[in-house]
Amino acid sequence: MSLPDQALRPLRGLIVDLSGQTFHTEELAVEVARAFLGGRGLGAYIALRERLYEVEPLSPQNLLVFAPGPLTGTGAPASGRYSVTSRSPLTGTVFDGNSGGNWGNALRRLGYDYLLAGGALDAPGYVEVTAAGVRFHDAAGLWGLDVPSSLARLKELQPGAESAVIGPAGERGVLFASIVNNRGRSLGRGGLGAVMGAKNLKAITVAGHGACKPPVADPERLEFIVYEAEKLLKANPITSTALPEFGTSVLVNVLNQAGAMPTRNHRESVFESAEAISGEMLKKEHVQRRAACRGCVIGCARRTTAGGQSGEGPEYESIWAFGAECGVGDLTAIVQANYACNRAGLDTITMGVTVACAMELTEEGLLPGGPRFGDARAIVELAEATGAGTGLGAELGVGSARFAASYGRPELSMSVKGMELPAYDPRGMKGQGLAYATSNRGGCHLRANMLGPEILGVPKMVDRFATLGKAGLLINLQNLNAILDSLSVCKFTAFAMKEDYYARLLSAVWGETVEPQELLLIGERIWNAERLFNMAAGFGRVDDSLPRRLLEEPVPAGPSKGHVVDLPPMLDEYYVSRGWDLGGRPSPAKLEKLDLAGMALAASGCP
Repeated sequence: MSLPDQALRPLRGLIVDLSGQTFHTEELAVEVARAFLGGRGLGAYIALRERLYEVEPLSPQNLLVFAPGPLTGTGAPASGRYSVTSRSPLTGTVFDGNSGGNWGNALRRLGYDYLLAGGALDAPGYVEVTAAGVRFHDAAGLWGLDVPSSLARLKELQPGAESAVIGPAGERGVLFASIVNNRGRSLGRGGLGAVMGAKNLKAITVAGHGACKPPVADPERLEFIVYEAEKLLKANPITSTALPEFGTSVLVNVLNQAGAMPTRNHRESVFESAEAISGEMLKKEHVQRRAACRGCVIGCARRTTAGGQSGEGPEYESIWAFGAECGVGDLTAIVQANYACNRAGLDTITMGVTVACAMELTEEGLLPGGPRFGDARAIVELAEATGAGTGLGAELGVGSARFAASYGRPELSMSVKGMELPAYDPRGMKGQGLAYATSNRGGCHLRANMLGPEILGVPKMVDRFATLGKAGLLINLQNLNAILDSLSVCKFTAFAMKEDYYARLLSAVWGETVEPQELLLIGERIWNAERLFNMAAGFGRVDDSLPRRLLEEPVPAGPSKGHVVDLPPMLDEYYVSRGWDLGGRPSPAKLEKLDLAGMALAASGCP
């Protein structure tokens, strides 16, 4: 059954060759849109098509796929987002970052569903995209500027344009450098900023103002569904009260009281100074006002001040990474370390966890004169030094896995597949341990976060210490998040909305009825496509693991005392539930069901 009009069409891409400073357009069939949507899903499709698993992440052959989703710019709730996909220099996996802001809206207004940047400029420069095409500019006066200064300068050079930029960290090749667009929204993890830096690409600006809005098949129906969805968001206590009132930092006390806040490089799971760095304290001492991504009714972001400085954040993950993980209870220093990362263009999670790793190496006597747990000054100085590439910061810029290995203690890196774990101790949330181990992009809570069912009781409360029986719930979350990243919609909407609302929104935009189960099947296809990429890149069951500490060292005190993660039986259950063999390989029947058999053959090197 079709709706009155049809807006589903072939996907239009802008292909930018940095080496030759040329560009052209291409189209992908409607079937690609139906199978992968856009955003993250489209990025995974292109990464497999272009065999990026065969290229070095920082080589000119690697690609950056900038892709909004089919809901971007349509007025759907919290849909002002886009993804960037590449092969990560930090992990070697397929990787996408997802960001709010107006950049994705601007690209869609120009009639493009994605922008693919390949090759490398001979000298630092930036790319300008307008309705007339692409222009290549020298980055003199931009290269070397921090993120806020770069964005401000580009506003002068390109009035009204939206910019995605890198800071000094990306220019220097820090392996966890981020990409940042206007309003300070970041594609923070995995080092995609370093990929831009390796291409001598300081920024991509998009002038979409005055252009047409993305097509919508049934605007009246979309308007009604948006009205219904926003009512749900305003009625849900998480999206209507907790996040608007305190932002994501509301979780500090929640996780600490559950005994699931990793502390001092994950040696403990309760932080004695949690109250001093909580969301409540942040609001009392540092918050100026709320902020929000374009078109978002939740408004979880914060503008803050600290020590005579002002800026964006910190979010919960940043507070934890520089706070509990480093044993620091000084909220002012934490906010300043966050600002330092924002200026340089650094992922705060990897930065904080890598500093914590250095602190433990110092305690072990392997890093003489290094930072120590509780040193508030060190977290600020090391964030600044890493962005600048000076002193110990030059060593920390490779991330904790490589850094710890260089000192002969790889087990002190709290990472999975080379990417640092975020702020949920899986010894107090066993399903989260499985989520980390099976994440397609490394240690990550955004592929699937078991915070809802294991801590908050959303959609239902489960025993957080139980080992088995969680694979199905986790898989559903992983598939749903793949959909949200591909539509592209903020994950926080899922606290109040179910998949039927996303299906109805997409149906109204496309003019083609999409059932909720069809949408979940697309999510499963995207997840398995990413798995195929990683297998072709050399990843397997041995990489679906956790740091030894979390598997072998029981929590010493607090509500999770005595617990470790018993991962092997959880992993077996997960693989069976996924339709994979016990080596973690999708079965032929699963690939056939998901229409991925051909891509699997290509990824295996078969003709």
